[in-house]
Amino acid sequence: NFAIRKVVPDFNNIPNAESYRIATVEGDDSLTCYPARKDSTLVGTAIESYTMKGFSGLIRVMVGISPKGEIINTSVLEQKETPGLGTKITEPFFKDQFNGKDPASFAMKVKKDGGEIDAITASTITSRAYCDALQRAYDAYMKGGKHE
Repeated sequence: NFAIRKVVPDFNNIPNAESYRIATVEGDDSLTCYPARKDSTLVGTAIESYTMKGFSGLIRVMVGISPKGEIINTSVLEQKETPGLGTKITEPFFKDQFNGKDPASFAMKVKKDGGEIDAITASTITSRAYCDALQRAYDAYMKGGKHE
């Protein structure tokens, strides 16, 4: 529940008890969603996502998405990136760039790739990977998530 609390507003249900899985847009996997409700009203959904595109491979994240489709907050669950470089994905100056953004109108790519995200200096691969993990969660949620 700690990882869920970090990415969605205050809730009083038990998201683990209501969890469900949604297929990725690629259709080759599924992601676990944890709906957070305050007095039975959906306030956000925490989605456990990942990417294999990190500099050192797997990066797992928890992404909070509002019922409107905006990113509430993100949190790193697991990463093996280079200390002092890629590990900076856990720091607010990087991860907070996504908060309050709607990926439908906000390009979740690093600026070098035509997006709106400031990459971590000397860690473009890790920065791209983080964007990939968030985009995977957003796309799956918008396609198959429960929005109420």
